[in-house]
Amino acid sequence: MAKEGITPRAQDYSQWYLDIVEQAGLAEASGVRGCMVIKPHGYAIWELIQGELDRRIKETGHVNAYFPLFIPKSYLMKEAEHVEGFAPEVAEVTRAGGEELAEPLVVRPTSETIIGATYARWIRSWRDLPVLINQWANVVRWELRTRPFLRTTEFLWQEGHTAHATEQEAEEETLRILHEVYAATVESAMAIPVYRGLKTDREKFAGALRTYAIEAMMQDGKALQAGTSHNLGQNFARSFEIKYTTPDNREEYCWTTSWGASTRLIGALIMTHSDDDGLVLPPRVAPLQVVVVPIYKNDEERSAVLETVARLTADWKGRFRFRVDDREHLTPGFRFNEWEVKGVPVRVEVGPKDVQKGTVALARRDRPGREGKSFVEQAGLTERISALLDEIQTALFERAKRFRDERTFEARDYHEFKERVEQGFVRVYFAGTGEDEDRIKEETKATVRVIPFEQPEQEGVCFFTGKRTRRVAIFARSY
Repeated sequence: MAKEGITPRAQDYSQWYLDIVEQAGLAEASGVRGCMVIKPHGYAIWELIQGELDRRIKETGHVNAYFPLFIPKSYLMKEAEHVEGFAPEVAEVTRAGGEELAEPLVVRPTSETIIGATYARWIRSWRDLPVLINQWANVVRWELRTRPFLRTTEFLWQEGHTAHATEQEAEEETLRILHEVYAATVESAMAIPVYRGLKTDREKFAGALRTYAIEAMMQDGKALQAGTSHNLGQNFARSFEIKYTTPDNREEYCWTTSWGASTRLIGALIMTHSDDDGLVLPPRVAPLQVVVVPIYKNDEERSAVLETVARLTADWKGRFRFRVDDREHLTPGFRFNEWEVKGVPVRVEVGPKDVQKGTVALARRDRPGREGKSFVEQAGLTERISALLDEIQTALFERAKRFRDERTFEARDYHEFKERVEQGFVRVYFAGTGEDEDRIKEETKATVRVIPFEQPEQEGVCFFTGKRTRRVAIFARSY
C-alpha cells in the first residue's frame, strides 16, 4: 500500500514520479514555465553528486573555471551542424538596457562555441596543450514538454571542455571521462548500473565526431541517459581557429572534447531506487544517512532517553551525516513517515525499554516494514551502522542490476523486438542505416541507446534488415 499522497507505481508511473518529487521535498514549480525551484533536500542531494563528480574530474587532471552565460549569436552560427542541432532550443536576448542589441545574445544552451573562441586566444604552441577545463553552470534549453529534473528549461550541470594535440589524446580523454568519472560516479556513488557505449550518428551530439554515453534503466523499463562524452574531432577547432604550433614549427588544428552530466541524475536516483513509500537513497548520496528518533512519554523518560542518545551519537560527527529528531510537537509515527518519504537510509529508534535493555531498533529504508527492522545491542552500534550503510549501498546496486538484467532481452526479428521493447531494453544485431533508425523510432518510440563496447566475435542476423553483421546495439524507449 502506497503512502498517502503517493500514487502507486503500478497505477500511474508518471504521477508516482511527480508525487515523490513533491512529497520528498525535492523541487517545485516556479513562476517560469519549465523552470523549477530546487528545494534544500533536493539541492543537498545534488551537492553530494556534484562532489563525487568534481572529485573524480580533478583526479583526472582537470581544473574548474567559469565562462559567460551569454554567447554572441554569431559564435553559435559558426558550426553548422551544431547550430542546426540546437536551434529549436535556443533562447535569445535581443533587447537590454532599454535598447536593441547590435547583435543578439544566446542564453547558454551549452558552451562549446564561447569556450572555443576563448581557447583560440589561449592556445598558441604545443606547450599550451592539453587544456583540461571543467565548469559548473546552469544552461537553458527551451523545452516543450518538461518534467522536474528529467527535462527542464533551465538545469544545472557540469561541462568539461578540453583541447589536445592529437586525435588519439582526444579519444583517450573522451573515454577516460566516460569510464573514470561518469560510470564510476553513477555506479559507485549512486548505485545505478549502466551500459556504456557509442552513440549512432543519428543520436550523437550536434557537431561531434563521436559521442559516448552511459545509459541506465528506470523501473518502468525506459532508458535514461546519465552522462555523455563527446570527441569533437577538429570541427570546432576549424570553426574557431583553435590552432597550435608543433615542435617543428608547423601549424595544426587542435582536437577537442566536451562532456556533461546534469541534475537529471536526481531523476535517475528517484526512478531507479524509490518505492511506493517515497524516496530511497543510496547512503553515499543521502544528505542524511542516519536519523535518530527518541521516543518518550514524560520528563523522566525524556531525560533517560536523550542521555542515551547523546552517548550513542557522541562519536558520529565526521563519520555519518546524521540528525537527532527530537521534535516534541510531532508524534514518533509522523517523524518515522517523514524520514521514510525523504529516503533516509537508516533510522534508529530509542525508547525507555531500549534504555533498560541496552538495545535500539534499527530500520533500513531499502527494506520497508518488518523486513527491514531489527533490534540490536547498543554496544558496537557505531560499527554496526557503518557496516549497514555499506550493505545498503551494495544491496541497492545489486537490486537495480538484477532488475536491469532481467529486463534486458534479445530479439531475432522485428516482431519479437516490438514485443520486447514494451518491457525493457533489447540487445540485437543491427546493420541498419539512419533511415532505418528513424523508422524504428516512429513505429516503436525506441532508439539505439548505445552500441556497447563489448561486441560479439561471431556474426549474427540484423533483426530489422536481415543482413549479417557483427554489430550489436541496445535499443530502448527513453526519457
